[in-house]
Amino acid sequence: MSTFRNPLAAAAAALVLSACGPQAQQPEAPPAETPSQPSTDTAGSALPRELDPLFAQAAQEFNVPAELLKAVSYTETRWQMVVGEAEFPGQQPAFGLMALRGADLEEGAALAGVTVEAARTDALSNLRAGAARLSQLATDAKVERGDLAAWAPVVAQLSGITNPEAQAEHVHRGVYAVLNQGAVALNQDGSVAASLEPVQVEAKFERPQVRAMAAGPNYSAAIWRPSPNYNSRPTGSTGDPSMIIIHTCEGSYSSCWSWLTNSASQVSAHYVVNEGGTEVSQLVNEANRAWHIGATYDCSLNGSKECWLNGVSANHFTIGIEHGGYASQTSFPAGQIDASAKLSCDIARDNAIVKDSYHIVAHGRLQPATRTDPGPNWPWSTYISKINSYCGTSTPSGEIIIDSNSANNDASKAKFSTTGTWTDGYSAGYYGSGYYYAATEAISAPATFEFYLPTAQTRTVDAWWVEGTNRSATAPFIAYNASGAEVGRVSVNQQTNGGKWVQLGTYSFSAGWNKVQLSRWTTPGYVVMADAVRVR
Repeated sequence: MSTFRNPLAAAAAALVLSACGPQAQQPEAPPAETPSQPSTDTAGSALPRELDPLFAQAAQEFNVPAELLKAVSYTETRWQMVVGEAEFPGQQPAFGLMALRGADLEEGAALAGVTVEAARTDALSNLRAGAARLSQLATDAKVERGDLAAWAPVVAQLSGITNPEAQAEHVHRGVYAVLNQGAVALNQDGSVAASLEPVQVEAKFERPQVRAMAAGPNYSAAIWRPSPNYNSRPTGSTGDPSMIIIHTCEGSYSSCWSWLTNSASQVSAHYVVNEGGTEVSQLVNEANRAWHIGATYDCSLNGSKECWLNGVSANHFTIGIEHGGYASQTSFPAGQIDASAKLSCDIARDNAIVKDSYHIVAHGRLQPATRTDPGPNWPWSTYISKINSYCGTSTPSGEIIIDSNSANNDASKAKFSTTGTWTDGYSAGYYGSGYYYAATEAISAPATFEFYLPTAQTRTVDAWWVEGTNRSATAPFIAYNASGAEVGRVSVNQQTNGGKWVQLGTYSFSAGWNKVQLSRWTTPGYVVMADAVRVR
């Protein structure tokens, strides 16, 4: 886990500087998977351990201040190689450390002498394309290149934001705030991946309007930035808010609320949460229907919950929350998750929405053909737990859930790992944000769910899986205490009872790290499903 030292960068403390994982949030063809090798990372080349030399090379080559290049990149992506998708109609997807998109990506690649594909997927090529495009814009604007403050209009132009207030926010509270405060990103071993020393500079750009910002009509902690893109909810139960949809903007916070309040975009959301969790904008009253999800509801995509809503436009009964950031990012800032959880608690409490992952749900789950957000690394278990905590309905005391996506686990008491060949899957009905499956054969090569107990305790263990006809009818779960002694085993039929907790048994565990393993050693010709384990 990368860490960031300074007030601004603390907002991004959860971000990992590594290759972005695949954007997989889409179900495979249900109901079954077939064993295969793990999929190739589609997010581009691995992010180099040292980014500073790359920034320096690109900056020098195209006569752009290196600190400016770093600040633009940090503001847009938190120094991650992103692979964007088009979250909104008319929006071009963003790529790489610089979040280049559309004409800026193509023109920057041409100026840098690299292919568009290289500018999308290779860190140095992306930085060179971004620097080349900035340089071209600076030439056109006759910028005095040694004057950092004079680059502000060019920074605004590259952002693609057209709303003057959002432009000013992006320049002053984004890029130039990073310049003034600095940032440091560390690799997992503590070495420096990228750094920006503070530079005291005042952007030569009109500041955001100084005016009293009205509070949101439903959430007092929000700024009211009304969007014209909404209509009335239908009368009757199908129009009552009963779900919250979690989105990522596939861009920065400022560009997001700017786009969603533009009448020409014909899209909106009820709320947008900024990257650091320091600001929330409300755009549409919760009583009204925002235009944030282009799908009719299909309960088979959502654990067969609320099937009476099948065929109904999901906008009718949902409240949408956008988040500055990308579905492809490796993790999300803790401050953003915390602010969003407080907001979701408020929405759920006021609208009597069930606070679980079937009613507070990913955009990509309900619209899998064209969307993956908020992506595989949204920390669902932490998020739902925080929502319940803020609403005073916390997870039962002592209960531990170990998800197959480690990003969802509290590392102090829950771990997941695999041995041998396991493939990630996303068919409907999974817990958290996906699962792993593997072929059955005469080899253990297990998936391991570990949990920490401070004292010896007797606990009940449950498991969650996605059912299907090619699943094993004798999937072997084996429980071990902290000393490695087997304390129980059971075989379960994973062809049925999917999408819910199924009790495995009650066992005596010891103090320390205990574990439950799902073995592959059973009747060949099937797959076993490692999704989540609950200890209660």
